[in-house]
Amino acid sequence: MIRRLVALVLVLAVAAALFVALWPQQLDLQRTWPLAQLVSFRGAAAAVAVVLAVVLFVVGLVARPVRSLAASLGVLLLVFGAVSAGVAAARGVGRDDFVEALPTDVTVVVWNTQGGAPGVDAIADLAVDEGAEVVSLPETSAEVATAVAEAMAAAGLTMTVKTVDYPEVAGAEPTSLLISAALGEYAVAVADDGSAVETTPSMPSVVATPVSGEGPTIVAAHPVSPSAGTMGDWEAGLTFLAGACPDGDVIMAGDFNATLDHMAGLGTSGGALGQCRDAGVTTANAGLGTWPTDLPPLLGTPIDHVLATRSWMPTGYKVVTDRDESGSDHRPVVAQLTLTGA
Repeated sequence: MIRRLVALVLVLAVAAALFVALWPQQLDLQRTWPLAQLVSFRGAAAAVAVVLAVVLFVVGLVARPVRSLAASLGVLLLVFGAVSAGVAAARGVGRDDFVEALPTDVTVVVWNTQGGAPGVDAIADLAVDEGAEVVSLPETSAEVATAVAEAMAAAGLTMTVKTVDYPEVAGAEPTSLLISAALGEYAVAVADDGSAVETTPSMPSVVATPVSGEGPTIVAAHPVSPSAGTMGDWEAGLTFLAGACPDGDVIMAGDFNATLDHMAGLGTSGGALGQCRDAGVTTANAGLGTWPTDLPPLLGTPIDHVLATRSWMPTGYKVVTDRDESGSDHRPVVAQLTLTGA
C-alpha cells in the first residue's frame, strides 16, 4: 500500500513538473530561472523525452516490481514530447518561399556574428546576396560593421552604420546596425556627454529613428542572455524592447535571447513584443532554431527574430542554414517586409 502511494505521488509530481516545463507561461514563470532555460529548446526536449520514455519502457519490461511506475512515467514523457514537438511544428518548421519583391519592400538580415567571427567578406556577401536594406549585427564592432558597409558599397549597396557600445560594462559586446541610404538619414539618440542613450541593460541595442520623421524606426535588438545572474537585466531588456514597439512604424530585428514563450505577456494587440509581430510566426518558420549552430535547426532554440508593426507584412522569411561553419554560433535570419500602410 505504501509503495503504491509513493508511486502515485511520484507520478503526480513528475506530471506537474512536466506541465510547468511545457507551458510555464500558464503560471507566469516563463521568465524565471531555470524554467526560462528549459522551455527554450522544445525540439531537443521532445527528443530527450522520447528517449527517456523508451528507456523506462525497457526497464519496466525487465524489472517487474517497477513495471507500472515505469510505464506511467514513460507515458507522461511521451505526452510531453509529443506536445513539445507539436508546439514547435505549429509555429512552423521551415517555409522559405518569398513573394516577388516590390520596390517599397525592405529586406532585413540578422546575424549575431560573435565578434565578427565569420569575417567581413562572409557577412557582406550574405547581405549583398539578399539585397538587404537593413542589417542587424549583434556582437559586431563599429570597425567590422564599417568594413561590411564598405564592401556592400562596392557591390552597389550604400549603407550607413550605427553602433552602440557599453565600454564601461564588463562583458558587453557592441551592436551594429546598417541601414540603406535609400531609406533616408537616421539618427541614434545621444546623452549630454555624446554617448548613446542606454537601451537594453548589460548588452546594447540600437534604436535608430528617421531624421525626417518619415519612415520606420529601426531597432537592432540584443538583450543580455538569461543566466542565473542576469535574469533581471534580461527581462528588463525584453520589457524595454516591448516599449520600443508601440503602434506605429517599427522594424525590430536581432538576437533577442528569447523565444516566443519568453515573450508571452509582453505583447499587445496581437504582437509578440509590444505591437511588433514576429515574422517567423507569420511565415511558418518560428519553430526553427537559430542557436546554437552545433545543433540541427529542429533541435536548436529560435532566439533570433525579425519583428514589425502592422505597417509591414512579412512576405518571405528564412533561417539560413548553409553558414553553420562560418564561425558564429548563431544562424542568420532573413526577412522580406512589404509596406502595408496600416
